Amino acid sequence: MKESNQQEFRLENLTCANCAMKFEKNIQALPKISEVNVNFGASKLRVVGPITVEELEKAGAFDGIKVVPLTSNRIIENTPFYKRKENIITFLSFILLVVGTIISFQTSEADPYAIFFFALSIGIGGYEMFWSGLKNLSRFYFDMKTLMTIAIIGAAIIGEWREGAVVVFLFAVSEALEAYSMTKARQSIRQLMDIAPASAFIRRNDEIMELATEDIVIGDTLLVKPGQKIAMDGEVLTGYSSVNQAPITGESMPVVKMQGDEVFAGTLNEEGALEVRVTKRVEDTTIAKIIHLVEEAQAEKAPSQKFVDQFAKYYTPSIIIIALLVAVIPPLFIGDWQAWIYQGLAVLVVGCPCALVVSTPVAIVTAIGNAAKQGVLIKGGIHLEEMGRLQSIAFDKTGTLTKGFPEVTDISAGATFTENEVIQKVASVESYSGHPLARAIVAYASVQNIVQSPIENFNSVTGKGVNASVDGIEVAIGSLKWAEEITTISDDVKENVEMLQQQGKSVMVVLFNHQYAGHLAVADAIRETSPMIIKKLRELGIKHMVMLTGDHPITAAAIAQMLNLTDVRAGLMPDEKLHAVKKLRSEFGRVAMVGDGMNDAPALAAATVGIAMGGAGTDAALETADVALMADDLEKLPYTIQLSRKALRIIKENIMFALGLKIVALLLIIPGWLTLWIAIFADMGATLLVVLNSMRLMRIQK
Repeated sequence: MKESNQQEFRLENLTCANCAMKFEKNIQALPKISEVNVNFGASKLRVVGPITVEELEKAGAFDGIKVVPLTSNRIIENTPFYKRKENIITFLSFILLVVGTIISFQTSEADPYAIFFFALSIGIGGYEMFWSGLKNLSRFYFDMKTLMTIAIIGAAIIGEWREGAVVVFLFAVSEALEAYSMTKARQSIRQLMDIAPASAFIRRNDEIMELATEDIVIGDTLLVKPGQKIAMDGEVLTGYSSVNQAPITGESMPVVKMQGDEVFAGTLNEEGALEVRVTKRVEDTTIAKIIHLVEEAQAEKAPSQKFVDQFAKYYTPSIIIIALLVAVIPPLFIGDWQAWIYQGLAVLVVGCPCALVVSTPVAIVTAIGNAAKQGVLIKGGIHLEEMGRLQSIAFDKTGTLTKGFPEVTDISAGATFTENEVIQKVASVESYSGHPLARAIVAYASVQNIVQSPIENFNSVTGKGVNASVDGIEVAIGSLKWAEEITTISDDVKENVEMLQQQGKSVMVVLFNHQYAGHLAVADAIRETSPMIIKKLRELGIKHMVMLTGDHPITAAAIAQMLNLTDVRAGLMPDEKLHAVKKLRSEFGRVAMVGDGMNDAPALAAATVGIAMGGAGTDAALETADVALMADDLEKLPYTIQLSRKALRIIKENIMFALGLKIVALLLIIPGWLTLWIAIFADMGATLLVVLNSMRLMRIQK
């Protein structure tokens, strides 16, 4: 249950994972605050308890964090890189370091003037770090700033002023890199937030006005000109146009919209003018839900991130112990305390877990953001990782592999009639029937621009068919068995009808004046993209694919054959689908279930990853599934699996880079080659590698 005193805020200038943890602790320490959650990936804050923006910004003053209520229209201006306070200080520190270095090369490192400039460089560039590090040290809390503080103070004590100043400067550069990487990773969310316009023209009580989207209410009429973005979710009242839905669904082709069709906020009206009845408030639009779910997904830790966090608990104390042993043990036997204390300090610098801390979140945030832009909503790092490990996929049939509604697939006219004549008269009769098969025939005639004729004496014969008089001809449409009761049907026609029925199609025989005039078949046709998707998934190495359906076994077998699926389980109730998915998990380990998020909900929940189709139009799909394909199509499924696998590989590479470079640097202790310079370069190099490697996920497209 959502608490009444819960507040949510957007954050700017949140530069690093450690800063997020510290900010969270600072807020938690405030009186009357019962719960705090800082979402580092999405740069959001949730607080339960009375608090003001001023109090929050004071708690984040150490990192220059700016805070804005989530409901506020005020946009936080992103401070340019060169104007940020910490970067200006870093540059000033670098200038002082250069001056000190020039003096030391002309005289010596022990020159008082050189030491003065190095000390000034350390003091200005490392002030914030020292302050945090000393406070942490007093509480026996060891993070990267604590390690750096000990190392630099130690370097100054043993006279290594120049190296201490270099370490301060390079550490600041490393921090800037981390901040830059997270800003880049968050851009995908910011682009989503900028999709929908902030205001729109509406008609209310016959008066046209421009209003902010927050002031538009359900029932208002939205006026959308060609070339304008649609500001709110709604239903088309009047007009005909094509709408580019790519920002929401990832579809590459515009979709035709006419009266009664649903449209989404943030989509682009391309051709005609539309009048749209608003059906959702701005905070409930599909794009608003996507943004919220993407941000929540980034707050959820993936298994690899949990591993890194757990590992870091033991890693940092271990580094401190190793550094202490390096500084104390060798000189007890071989002397030269200064050299080995220096090596111990270098170990502390190498041990900074910057790259390790950022290795997983930057990859997760980048991948989830990229997927959202492509019309795929992945609701957490855990689901991203599990998608990359899938062994088996179960598909619902109706509406997933097939279109989900019946349509005319085959027409055969008798020797003395044309197909158009048969359809024209059949559609005229069926327009009076409410049966789904009848609607399919009427829809087919409409697409073919076949004009219906008036009819007389319409009659429905339960379980058999319908008949009526059209243009003076008695027209009957029904089952083969009923037709055989009325007239003689040739063996060729019967053979053709039975063949169509074996393909899972519903066949209707047409009689004109009690004589055979033709027959037509109606079926829930497979989607044009389904065979290609199944082929792609097989090429990606998915070991097993199965179709689970409540449909008749003959129909299911026919569809499976067309899709080249060898495993099909038909006639299943929702609870039986659930048991089928559980059995697949026991056989193959990780299993995805792809369905529509409604009657497939139990099976979606039981699967390792539940994937819902058509999330853009279905609230249930957005809420139920772990992954939602926003378009009503499977086209993005292979892309999602590829992205997940790439993210998994990059996360593993990042962890290897972060730890590998440090291990190499630590091995340099043995010959005594490890210096503070090498130590900080190893740390900064690992951070840079991790950031650049994670950015590769931005380039993965459909």
